[in-house]
Amino acid sequence: MAGIALILRTGMLYNTPEKLSFDFIEPFTKLLIAIPLENAFSPIANIFIALFLMLIQAFIFNKVVNDYNLLGKPSFLPALMYVTTCSLLKPFLVLSPALICNFLIIWMIEKFLSVYRRDDVRSVMFDLGMIVALGTLIYFPFIAMLPLLWIGLVIFRPFSWREWIIGLIGFLTIFFFLGVFYYWNNSLDQFYNIWLPLATKFPTNLKIDLYNYLVLIPIVIVILLGILQLRNNFFRSFVQVRKSFQLLFFMFLLRMISFYFKPDFPVYHFLLCAPPVSVLMAYYFLNAGKRWIYESLYLFLIVFIIYFQLF
Repeated sequence: MAGIALILRTGMLYNTPEKLSFDFIEPFTKLLIAIPLENAFSPIANIFIALFLMLIQAFIFNKVVNDYNLLGKPSFLPALMYVTTCSLLKPFLVLSPALICNFLIIWMIEKFLSVYRRDDVRSVMFDLGMIVALGTLIYFPFIAMLPLLWIGLVIFRPFSWREWIIGLIGFLTIFFFLGVFYYWNNSLDQFYNIWLPLATKFPTNLKIDLYNYLVLIPIVIVILLGILQLRNNFFRSFVQVRKSFQLLFFMFLLRMISFYFKPDFPVYHFLLCAPPVSVLMAYYFLNAGKRWIYESLYLFLIVFIIYFQLF
């Protein structure tokens, strides 16, 4: 796994930027945690630390997928697909708030999947609310995960107003203490500014250089084939598996549209989509019938990734 991850970073290591900055928390959190890491690492160290963190995430993610049997049988494919997805674009290969938040995304997936097996989920929902708040402190668009708490309850649970409220209480608990901290430091006006991005209008014109995203062509093909494969087997799967894939779909959707919370959104934002996309890709590769097709697709994907890092 580590070898493949290194291969997928060949182009980045060959054309290493002269300078890479890493701002791992939002500006409004710096009053609480003042850790100057913006230029603490050399570019090479930045890339390898990001690689190490990504590999840890891949193995944790693989364990979660196998523990809840989302693919029908144990496999290392989720980890492989996660490593591949997290190597698609150059901004994915360096330290970023989105990379740190993926630890929280994987943690949320595990907690959501555990809901199906529990009789009382109030403690889980409270934890999930706090995880969303923690992620928001690191990277503000993470707040888009808040509606997922209620979407998850609709998918997995019968209605209970206590369960619907407790997740919001968990979220507000973190920001209540943050507000108190701002008040003690006579900076309450800055606390109000935290929420200004929520009033941002959804952009209607996006300036995108399509050439930089041609690398996504193979992965889009794999995703479409994965959707077709999942549709064919959907009603033959266990109920928990069907519900889990529905949850992952909404997670992907919320992560995609939440970019507008960040003015001049960074490309690394879409790294947050890696976990749900990786599950679908692993599902396709594990269930595809013709070996030469999926092996060729994966080979093309690796070639595209390395090529667009070099040129």
